[in-house]
Amino acid sequence: MDTLVSMKVFRYVVEVGSFVGAAERMEMSAAMASKHVMHLEQQLGARLLNRTTRRVAPTEAGREYHERLAQVLAELDEAEQAVSAASIVPQGRLRVSCLSAFGLRYVMAAVSDYGAKYPQVTTEVELSDRVVELIEEGFDVAIRASPFGLKSSSLIARQIATAHIVLCASPDYLRRHGTPRTVEDLAKHNFVQYTNTQSLDWLPGGPGAPRVALAGNLVVGHLEAQRVVVLSGSGIARLGTEVIGEDIAEGRIVPILVDAVPPRELPIHAVYASRRHVSAKVRSFVDFIAERFSGGSLWPSFDEILAAAR
Repeated sequence: MDTLVSMKVFRYVVEVGSFVGAAERMEMSAAMASKHVMHLEQQLGARLLNRTTRRVAPTEAGREYHERLAQVLAELDEAEQAVSAASIVPQGRLRVSCLSAFGLRYVMAAVSDYGAKYPQVTTEVELSDRVVELIEEGFDVAIRASPFGLKSSSLIARQIATAHIVLCASPDYLRRHGTPRTVEDLAKHNFVQYTNTQSLDWLPGGPGAPRVALAGNLVVGHLEAQRVVVLSGSGIARLGTEVIGEDIAEGRIVPILVDAVPPRELPIHAVYASRRHVSAKVRSFVDFIAERFSGGSLWPSFDEILAAAR
């Protein structure tokens, strides 16, 4: 038998003074209510009730047990109500990990608006380009981007936007060093490398040509820092339009070699731990972010990138 149910039955028997009344509250038969109390007595190794044909009354041990049990069950009821409310009304602390540059440009403004709409939620945001361990590090939601997809089967990922990775440089750099016309030309240029990027420092050359190594004297470990270096005219880089979309739209950064190295799609996802029993704060935040970016107007489209490179 379920001991917790037995505890609740015993509490009602003491409070209403009969098995019949307790059974009505618990929606079971009086015989079953009696069995639950007997189960509890066996578990405790003590007689809790004195039973007569006319009335039921707690023993001394039963009175002491009921007094303590009533407090415990009251706290349990409060906890259940709080959890139930949290599944309906967004509230509590929400920890979010987000890409640094994307977060600064777009997500923080959305978080501010979300906070105004849901004042009972305290949103804590960590801006970082590292991939956090969602569950182990105690995050509720992570906003991630990956051209290779998200591989963890234990996480739920909802795509909220699509950016593109492009080869790019500033107009000033291209004026001083020339615009590369082929992939092979990149070997003559300074490539701003990103320390967290794997296998993107090589590009295939023309038909039958070997891969071209991209090398340079600058290595950075932050996407916003990489953008600043490119804006300063120090070299060529591969960056996502979630970082440089506004710069492309305003001509501060120019896509290059878009025919030889087409822009690669970069899906951006809101990631959370489980589809079952998702709290209201997580569900509302993911819905809010997805709705905020559903228009797709925060960065150039694929066609706009091509047009900017012409």
